Amino acid sequence: MDLHLAGKKVLVTGGSKGIGGAIGEAFAAEGANVILVSRSAETLAATADGIRSRHQANVMTHAADLSQEAARADTMARFPDIDILVNNAGAIPGGSILDITMEQWTNAWALKVMGYVHMTQLALQQMKPRKSGTIVNIIGMAGPAPRWDYICGSMGNAGLNAFTKGIGAGAADFGVRVFGINPAATRTDRIMTLSKTRAKTTLGDENRWEELLGSLPFGRLKEPEEVAALTVMLSAPQVAYLSGTVIDMDAGGQFRR
Repeated sequence: MDLHLAGKKVLVTGGSKGIGGAIGEAFAAEGANVILVSRSAETLAATADGIRSRHQANVMTHAADLSQEAARADTMARFPDIDILVNNAGAIPGGSILDITMEQWTNAWALKVMGYVHMTQLALQQMKPRKSGTIVNIIGMAGPAPRWDYICGSMGNAGLNAFTKGIGAGAADFGVRVFGINPAATRTDRIMTLSKTRAKTTLGDENRWEELLGSLPFGRLKEPEEVAALTVMLSAPQVAYLSGTVIDMDAGGQFRR
């Protein structure tokens, strides 16, 4: 099936590895022109080289700390004509409210929450006059299924779920789609870090992290490529009526407890 994404300009934040890297590659495989953004220029370059070698794709990179307002504004000014924005950058730490300092809380939300809000605002300012565009927010299952031991992320994700639904409903008035995806545990470096933190909080030993993943749906972690495939499919013009909603991609895990 041709998704009609060839030639589209797609900007992916947090695009140097994990889910973001997989999303960039999936768009490149469809013939899109991809811009990968993250903090590390070196990691970005390696990811972009790998994608180019596998798909002969047009892949650009831009190193920026999107926790900073000026960096977000500069990034969008450099790429004023994107068709699709994928907000994916975020690194909210695990832990309960007793474990996370207010400084950590503020720093985490600067990237994952305010970063999404500001990038969406900037993209909408570009897309509204054109009456076209798509914004995808990769959020997380801790929003609809909050946890004591991931409270900073749970609260941030819940806010982004509401934000995505409200913005997506209004943006449809000028032809722009905004929707989100809530991935559950996915096989990335980040899930390892979060699982160890959660094991230390709940079991008293970070080395017992695998015990927390033993009852996953289908008996496994989700792969980044599965999130990427859903992102690309839902960004296709064939799904033009999808906006103002967030898809839970957890294989029903929230109902298994």
